[in-house]
Amino acid sequence: MNTLEQKIIEKIRKEGPITFETFMEMALYEPWLGYYASDKTEIGRVGDFYTSPHLHPAFGAMIGKQIEEMWEVMGNPPEADDFHVIEIGAGAGYMCKDILDYLTKRDFFNSLTYVIVEHSPFMQHKQEKLLEGFLHRVKWCSSLKEVGSIRGCILSNELLDAFPVHLVEMEDELREIYVSVDKDTLVETKGNLNTDAIADYLNEFSIELKKGYRTEINLRIKDWLRSVDEVLSEGFILAIDYGYPAQDYYSDDRNRGTLFCYYKHQMNEDPYKNIGEQDITSHVNFSSVKKWGEDIGLKTLGFCQQGAFLIALGIVEMVKERYGNTPDYLFEVAKIKGLILPGTMGETHKVIVQYKGRGSPELRGFSIRNQVDRL
Repeated sequence: MNTLEQKIIEKIRKEGPITFETFMEMALYEPWLGYYASDKTEIGRVGDFYTSPHLHPAFGAMIGKQIEEMWEVMGNPPEADDFHVIEIGAGAGYMCKDILDYLTKRDFFNSLTYVIVEHSPFMQHKQEKLLEGFLHRVKWCSSLKEVGSIRGCILSNELLDAFPVHLVEMEDELREIYVSVDKDTLVETKGNLNTDAIADYLNEFSIELKKGYRTEINLRIKDWLRSVDEVLSEGFILAIDYGYPAQDYYSDDRNRGTLFCYYKHQMNEDPYKNIGEQDITSHVNFSSVKKWGEDIGLKTLGFCQQGAFLIALGIVEMVKERYGNTPDYLFEVAKIKGLILPGTMGETHKVIVQYKGRGSPELRGFSIRNQVDRL
């Protein structure tokens, strides 16, 4: 039993069973001990999972290309203080580096201030090492509140899937999953809903669960959107993650939910082992991102699969241009296939862009396919 598991057990013995959401919060974010708060966490080849920026730098270049178009839509503000990119949950900093590598020779670069929101000092140190060539262009904040009011783009890649979720299961009535202790072992129990917001969520998205159906409810996305809206005076929110529209997320085929854990590139469904040493995630209900964003005045400009988004922005042409006459061309093509093809991140990961400002700009990333009407 490690220190974090001991701490969770002590909390339960003192306060009684905790919601799964509270357990997941501690497992991922407990200071110094949680998965994302520990200096032991590694992402990439030596870690527990890959993200798109680990597969090829062209991913970040395409995101940079889309952000440049956003800058143009907003009238090419000339001063650096006038256009900010705020990246939340930047991991080791690879996407930031690839975005800036792409933009460094563009006129936009001199108008850009890049801010990484990172509460972990360990991750910030890793980011600073990777981004040492861009320290004149990148700033760090430990929370969104420190950023102040900005114009620009708020960016996230695989952030929303790591928000702690409520677990529920339908019996004769809807029950919430709690975490309790049997001797020295964490066990699940079922109880009444901890908050009325869970039932409100099911009603809001017309979700009817059959008996035995188990799934997740991510309520924190609503609070996150509100916090982002407070910071963004004008501009875009670009979020990339794996997930579905509500009707697909809560279909009969997904009756055990989407909660998964990743430990040393192996996927498992047991969040109660390797506590603090494995990632715990659930898919995103993108219908909630759209609906809750619109409730506070954000316009949803586009939603599509990552592959369609990257192809529309020209990722195939970029790789051909950069590597077409080199011996590495086929190797580079093989890597970007994992970003764009069916059965890869190109299909599982989706891109959603929301906008705060006048009009409804059309963005190149959604020029091939825009499935916002599915939300």
